[in-house]
Amino acid sequence: MKKLENKIAVITGATSGMALATAKLFVEQGAYVFITGRRQKELDEAAAFIGSNVTGVVCDSSNLKDLDYLFETIKNKKGSIDILYASAGIFEFAPIGQITEDHFDKQFNTNTKGTLFTVQKALPLFNDHGSIIMTGSIAALKGDAYTSVYSATKATLSVFAKCWTSDLKSRGIRVNVIHPGPIDTAIWSNLNEEQKEGYISKVPLGRVGKPQEIASTALFLASDDSSYITGTSISVDGGTGQV
Repeated sequence: MKKLENKIAVITGATSGMALATAKLFVEQGAYVFITGRRQKELDEAAAFIGSNVTGVVCDSSNLKDLDYLFETIKNKKGSIDILYASAGIFEFAPIGQITEDHFDKQFNTNTKGTLFTVQKALPLFNDHGSIIMTGSIAALKGDAYTSVYSATKATLSVFAKCWTSDLKSRGIRVNVIHPGPIDTAIWSNLNEEQKEGYISKVPLGRVGKPQEIASTALFLASDDSSYITGTSISVDGGTGQV
């Protein structure tokens, strides 16, 4: 039997990279998946890549009205949710001394506020004993230059996981965070070779990660394989944040 047979999953920010790989794997493992993105064209391309048992919904996670529309669509089409993977996020560099209000607000609105309200607005549709997963970052555990705002948005998610585990314990809903390290996504592709070599030099396993390695971790956290795991953060980073 497939690990997510007859499950309903929602994955935000799933038009590319780690979240798209996760959506495809979830469908392969028996789930029906709702994916979100901010542009229809990319959503259509992602849905075509996944192939079947998928609905794309245009949604900016920082916009609460968009989130209302997302969950109303899910309610009308499927009625309930078993798995939520809140993965929508943005990343910008800025050193202290050059941080603007826009730089701060943009990242906190999507990465932190957006994640919180995505989870909160999903709860009325959530089946008991479901799984909530959030995409953090190895930056939440490190002190790299120019990343203080982004790192803070992602560190907050680990606190959310701990508190929401207590909030939701009566319903048996598990809440966990994945902290990816350097992963071969569009962001990675935009780095120059010197930057790539610098990041890889910090990875004990000596290579960049693959989106499928995040997807397989998300599958573990979404399935009954992780039935006794909640309130924790799992680093998928080749050891970067551990040594």
